[in-house]
Amino acid sequence: MSLDGVRGGLLAGGLGERMGPLTARVCKPLVPYAASCRLVDFSMANSVRSGLPEVVLLSLHREADLVRHLLTHWDSSPTRVHFGPHDEWVRTREFDLLPERPAERGTADALLSNAEYLFAPGASDVLVQHADHVYLFDYAPMVAAHRASGAHCTIGVQRIERKYVKLFGMVDVDSDLRVRALVEKPADPTSDLIFTAFCLFRIDALQEVLAGLVARGEDGWQHDISRDVLPEMIRQGRPVSAFPVEGYWADIGTVDRYHSEQLKLLARPHPMDPSLLPRTLSPSAPQYMSDVDSLVGEAVPPGAVVESSVLHPGCVVEPGAKVLRSVVLPGAVVPAGVTVRDSIVLADEHLRSDREGLSPLA
Repeated sequence: MSLDGVRGGLLAGGLGERMGPLTARVCKPLVPYAASCRLVDFSMANSVRSGLPEVVLLSLHREADLVRHLLTHWDSSPTRVHFGPHDEWVRTREFDLLPERPAERGTADALLSNAEYLFAPGASDVLVQHADHVYLFDYAPMVAAHRASGAHCTIGVQRIERKYVKLFGMVDVDSDLRVRALVEKPADPTSDLIFTAFCLFRIDALQEVLAGLVARGEDGWQHDISRDVLPEMIRQGRPVSAFPVEGYWADIGTVDRYHSEQLKLLARPHPMDPSLLPRTLSPSAPQYMSDVDSLVGEAVPPGAVVESSVLHPGCVVEPGAKVLRSVVLPGAVVPAGVTVRDSIVLADEHLRSDREGLSPLA
C-alpha cells in the first residue's frame, strides 16, 4: 500500500509536567526508553517502517534539542522530517535556540498553526501521531482500510482492562467498526475499547470541521483533537472508522507509568522484539538477559546484582550494587553498596544512598 498523499503530523508540544524530574532537563519526547532509544523515536521508526513520505514536527518546548535529535538520527531516513516554520532555518545554520512559535491551547491548535505544512499541495490525508507513545506499527494497512472505507477519519483503537479505560479516550463502535462515540477520560467507563491517539484524517473533512470549531470563538471550544475535533465529526454524522491495533501500545504520561510500562517489556513472551526497537542511544540492540530477567543496553559486571530491571546504555552499575525491578538511565551511576528497588535512577545521576519506590522522584 502506497502512502503517497499522506503527511504525518507529529505532536510534540506537551510540557510533560507529570513526568517530574524525568523532564527537568529534557523535553518529554527525548526521555530515554527500553534501553534503546528515546520516546519520539517510536513514531519516527513507525513512519519509516510504513513508508510515510514526510512528517511535520509540531513542537513548542525545548524545541532546539528535539530538532537536533531528529536531524542527527532521522533526517537521512526515507521519511523526510519537516520542521514547519523552522525548516529552512535549521537546515542552513547553526542554532542554540529557535524563534518562538505562537502559543497553543491544545492539539487542534497545533494543526491550525501548521496548516500550510500539513495541508500542503499533494497531500490528501494527514496522519496525526504523538511523540510520547510506545509501539511498533505499520500504518500502511490502516491507510488502505481508511481509503477503502471512504471514512473522513480512521482512529486506532485497542481493548484494555476496563478499570484503566478512565485514563484514556473511551470508544464505542458498531458491528462495522464505525465509531459512535468518543469520550475522553470517562468517570464510569462502559466500554473496554480505547483510542490509541493516532488517527488518519481526510484533509478536506478535517479543514471543514476545524473551520466550524474556530467560528465558535476562542472560548467556544477546548482546542483539542480528542475533545473537540473527533466528537464534532461524529456528531455531524461524518464517517469515522476504528482500526484495531494489535500488540504492545503505551501512552507514557507519568513517572509511575514510565516505570511500570518498561518493566512490562520483561514479560514472556516479550511484548516488543528488541531487534525491532529504534536504536538512537547505541548502535547495538539491547539484550534480554534471562539469567537476570532484565533488558540491558549495558553489560552487568561480575559482583553486581541486577534483577527484573532495564539498564540503559551508558549507565554504570558497580560490583556490589543491587538494582531490583528498576530503570537505570544513561549516565547514571549506582555505586557499590547501594540498592535501588522498584525505582528509577535518572540520567547522569550519581546515586549516593539506597532508593526504594518512586516517591523520591515525585
